[in-house]
Amino acid sequence: MFASSLSPTRYARAMPDAVVNLPLRRRPIDIFFAVMFTLFIVTSCIADMLPTVGVDFSQPTGQFLVDSNYWYAHDADPLFMHPPVWMRIVTGLSAFVYLAFYLVLVPALIRGWNRIQLPAVIYATAISVITGVIVFGVEFFGEPEFQTQNPVKFLAFNLPYVLIPLLLLIRMRKPLPFTRRF
Repeated sequence: MFASSLSPTRYARAMPDAVVNLPLRRRPIDIFFAVMFTLFIVTSCIADMLPTVGVDFSQPTGQFLVDSNYWYAHDADPLFMHPPVWMRIVTGLSAFVYLAFYLVLVPALIRGWNRIQLPAVIYATAISVITGVIVFGVEFFGEPEFQTQNPVKFLAFNLPYVLIPLLLLIRMRKPLPFTRRF
């Protein structure tokens, strides 16, 4: 009898070393992560792509993407609005590297691909350090021209990019993450 014709319970009995993941409906945290990282896909394309490729959004232009970035950055994120080269590298990571990872992560979360654990740990560690330490450090304690004038708005938009990856890091802390609820 082929393994694919067996139910997960029968397969586990027939193959004692086989891993049986919980179904998605029993992993609500993974549904939450799938939704959040789908939103991160959108923001990587909308927000981080523009400064990476050098689009000027220091003034509204009537173009949706430019005006959206202007609305966010004009009073909350001068570092994002006028990025030095190193910040363009940070937004480039989000626009290209993290975006590619999100495109793999979302189906991995939905389908329960346990092999996503190590890449997820690497991603969560990297983004937490880059965003949480470097960018937040500059925005709050760096040069005056890069300090946020609207910390509530800045944190409302940026804190999820630190907290959600940290939660993912906790979720992926042990091997075979999809065999347990959290």
